[in-house]
Amino acid sequence: MVKQIHLNGFIQNSPSPHSTGLWKHDKDQGTTHNSLAYWVEAAQILERGKFDAMFIADVLGTYSVYEDSHHAAAKGAVQLPAHDPLIPISAMAAATEYLGFAPTISATYAQPYALARQLSTLDHITGGRVAWNVVTSYLESEAVNLGLSSRLPKELRYDRADEFLEVVYKLWEHSWENGAVVYDKDRDTFADPMKVHLINHEGEFFHVPGPHLVEPSPQRTPVLFQAGASPKGRDFAAKHAEAVFTKNHSLDALKEYSADIRRRTKLQGRNSEDVRIFPMILPIIGSTEEEAYAKYEDLTDHVSYEGTASLLSGHTGIDFSKYDPDQYIEDMETDAVQGNLDMYAKDPNKKWTLREAVKNHGLGNGTVKFIGTPEQIADKIEEWAIEGDVDGFNIAQTYSPGTFLEFVDHVVPELQNRGIYRQEYEGKTLRENMFGKGHVHLPANHPAKKLGITQTQ
Repeated sequence: MVKQIHLNGFIQNSPSPHSTGLWKHDKDQGTTHNSLAYWVEAAQILERGKFDAMFIADVLGTYSVYEDSHHAAAKGAVQLPAHDPLIPISAMAAATEYLGFAPTISATYAQPYALARQLSTLDHITGGRVAWNVVTSYLESEAVNLGLSSRLPKELRYDRADEFLEVVYKLWEHSWENGAVVYDKDRDTFADPMKVHLINHEGEFFHVPGPHLVEPSPQRTPVLFQAGASPKGRDFAAKHAEAVFTKNHSLDALKEYSADIRRRTKLQGRNSEDVRIFPMILPIIGSTEEEAYAKYEDLTDHVSYEGTASLLSGHTGIDFSKYDPDQYIEDMETDAVQGNLDMYAKDPNKKWTLREAVKNHGLGNGTVKFIGTPEQIADKIEEWAIEGDVDGFNIAQTYSPGTFLEFVDHVVPELQNRGIYRQEYEGKTLRENMFGKGHVHLPANHPAKKLGITQTQ
């Protein structure tokens, strides 16, 4: 059987979040991200392209590592302003029928009882089209603005996130039994109270008696995304995630990552194919190869050097204002995003100077660029999907939503003609469209299904 590729659109509620400075480009509409029209248009483009989901990144703080200040971030619109990712989803869902929505929410700062209600509500009103990108947060500014004295150590963040997921699993999967809602007018009974249970969770980080505030939604548990790059993060993803998001410079690095994630997933008692792997790519499309590379040079000219240095400093936790631009980036451990440092510090094919890294990071947050004609980009997508053993791609943008529009109009038809991409959606829920019709709920081997609660009322 020919491998089938899945796609998500990568976006954030900010002017030019992943291509720093591109808000200045004539084709960019990112400065209208504060309008519903922007979001509805982007969602309808992705649905026309038969994408699985809109993947909505987010941060809860400012990029203030660079020069120990938010000034460069404010000047360059470096994910600042950063509007809430959840709020536009209802409007987008009303304007679409199949597209899923994967907002990023931090398990370090949210509360499981409240978040379980929010996501269950969204899963209801979207008809089962919601995911959750589980993150543990990496910015120091997030921590101090949300009541902590400093960022929690990475190990502690993941320990908290692990228990956080245990709590929401109990709420989503076990608090309300199937058939609890009976709508029995004759007995004046909306729900059978004997089938609605407390979860009585007592743990290191959370005390949550329950019950869940929302009756079971179409998927019960939203589709679970995660993007861990450190060993701890990869183990967390292997245990919990249904889809993982990664960034790589090279096909060799992607092969290593995919093999490692699938190995770790099997060690968790799951099947290697239970996790969908989505590397991020930035397509730069031209009618000829020369046109595509000319476009790449034009886009690069719009990148803000200082803004990107601020972004890279925040991603890695290293103040690059103290580096000489021609200094090589060093290999070290970070409590921020290890993967963003490793892209430059552990690249087996190249030693990166700061100047080179900033130029690369300014478009698509440093992800690999597929530059060329629609046919050439489809060739690369097919090669990376098969040889890299991945299931699809998160499509990043330069200018928004124009990058999505160009990809849907020119690359998607080429993928469809090759028989490696859907002509129509398989199901109604996001999990069905990712895993196949009938796969509405988590599989039995997922840890959420293995939890138990003492069924008290």
